[in-house]
Amino acid sequence: MYLEKIKKANDIKKIEKEHLGDLAQEIREFLIRKISVTGGHLGSNLGCVELTMALHLSLDLPKDKIIWDVGHQAYTHKLLTGRVQGFDTLRRYGGMSGFPKRKESDCDSFDTGHSSTSISAGLGMVKARDLLRQDHTVVSVIGDGALTGGMAYEAINNASKLDTNFIIILNDNNMSISENVGGVSKYLNAIRTTENYLDLKNTVYNTLIGFHHGETMVEGIRRVKNDVKRLVVPGMYFEDLGVTYMGPVDGHDTLKMARFIREAKKVKGAVLIHMLTTKGKGYMPAEKHPARFHGAEPFEIETGLPAHPRTKANYTDIFSTVMIKLAARDKRVVAITAAMADGTGLKRFRNIYPERFYDVGIAEEHAVTFAAGLAAGGLRPVVAVYSSFLQRAYDQIIHDVCIQNLPVIFAIDRAGLVGSDGETHQGIFDLSYLSHIPNMHVMAPKNKWELSDMLKFALQFEGPIAIRYPRGEAYDGLQEFRTPVVYGKSEVLYEEEDICLMAVGSMVKTAVSVRRMLKDIGYACSLVNARFVKPVDEALIEELSHSHKLLVTLEENVAKGGFGESVRSFADSLPGCRMKVLCVALPDLYVEHGSVNILEEELGITDGCIARRIVTEYVGNCSPAAIHAAEYDGHGEK
Repeated sequence: MYLEKIKKANDIKKIEKEHLGDLAQEIREFLIRKISVTGGHLGSNLGCVELTMALHLSLDLPKDKIIWDVGHQAYTHKLLTGRVQGFDTLRRYGGMSGFPKRKESDCDSFDTGHSSTSISAGLGMVKARDLLRQDHTVVSVIGDGALTGGMAYEAINNASKLDTNFIIILNDNNMSISENVGGVSKYLNAIRTTENYLDLKNTVYNTLIGFHHGETMVEGIRRVKNDVKRLVVPGMYFEDLGVTYMGPVDGHDTLKMARFIREAKKVKGAVLIHMLTTKGKGYMPAEKHPARFHGAEPFEIETGLPAHPRTKANYTDIFSTVMIKLAARDKRVVAITAAMADGTGLKRFRNIYPERFYDVGIAEEHAVTFAAGLAAGGLRPVVAVYSSFLQRAYDQIIHDVCIQNLPVIFAIDRAGLVGSDGETHQGIFDLSYLSHIPNMHVMAPKNKWELSDMLKFALQFEGPIAIRYPRGEAYDGLQEFRTPVVYGKSEVLYEEEDICLMAVGSMVKTAVSVRRMLKDIGYACSLVNARFVKPVDEALIEELSHSHKLLVTLEENVAKGGFGESVRSFADSLPGCRMKVLCVALPDLYVEHGSVNILEEELGITDGCIARRIVTEYVGNCSPAAIHAAEYDGHGEK
């Protein structure tokens, strides 16, 4: 009723104040209905409906700028800027992103996806505004979890030197930073930002500066003022950093928040508004189980239960089970996560071994160096982290782990294509950025049993080692192939001649299908499970060069700096080697959001695409019909 009146930015200002509560309810019902079908980040968005409405009431978009930290909570912002229709294609290929995107709307001022970046970006936009002599408001919205990231504090420290307006909104939906001390706090929040107060303060200070000993008097006043504020004002930590603090304020009172934002715009300097919200607000399953509805799959609205429940274990489940077994056998085993105990499968480990579990918050850099300290102290730390998030700790991996050759195990979840979260979350760079680091060793399992075997191997390995595995259902094929993991050695699954497929991790499953297609049209084909991405099994490659005309590497990683390039480089160095090397990998680009199946097709890494490429480019002409037929079994099913 009210939501349909919002066609573009600033239309919310046309809705009567008494109906804003109705609009908030409509938005919540809309989000629950749509996300139950498409999946997405529900809990965080339900929690900041009123906060977003207050921002849009107080600002003039797109002239004013909002930077959403992470961007999980930007759905209401998209609704209030006229993107209602986009929710039918939310997070689908070619559809609307689940995160802010500058290319999607001029009301999205900065692309986000990872945490703790909004204050830095906002500060940069403030400086750009001032240098270009522009006149608009910049607001960075950050959650209490993201505020634990060190980058956020670096930015706050830098922002404290500002003498022009910059608003930071702290969306606190979990951790109480400070208590609301009642009437005195409300009174001070009101008077400290009024024009009369600010004018009086500046007049008094400027007048005193003109007197003998005036500077001493001003400094004395400031000290007394700060001592009093420490007794009665929440958020003195921010005040001590030089950032004006306002709040806490009820994050579900739209008009009160709008008033705070308007008052904050008068402050000459950085100002932080502390807003208290409830994650999952208005939908009981999300309020009770916020972790489950952080990144929800399609669900039944009535119960909150998944619409398509899993029937098979995924790789995260396997990792979870094996970690508990390893910890039972070896007291040196400890686990580290960066605010992702549920997502990485360490929740059960935490419950069973709480004294050996460390959640360091959203602080991947600290997690890695902390792990290095644990390893130097004689323990066997396992850092469980998503591939795209480990990127943030690149320097720590080199400086603190690998230079010292410390036995830190990196359990890299969500490696490869992850789908609907898009560019910022695709785990397609880890093989490249890890493989060129001295002392680092990298493995990838072909199936669920091999993940278990690799974790056991890693525990006994004396040095840094990474195991990368994909999101989703764990492959349970090739169970009959379970030769012991040997350092630097691949596993030959099928040995023939002419063509050899050498696949990494998740691509072994694809390679099995490619091999069948090639054999169905008459080609001999070997299949090798690479196992180790670093070191490459050079002895096997040399052996293969004597009996194969073509070696095809398959990896779910960008081609640049990946496994295939390492293999090709070695093959090219072999004297008299006539074996060609074809690298099947991802192109040099950022992969947008969409289902993994569609992305694989678009990127040319499905079994059919790979088989056609092998035959047409490197073996000879082949009718498309032959490959098409080979994609299907005798029952007409793929």
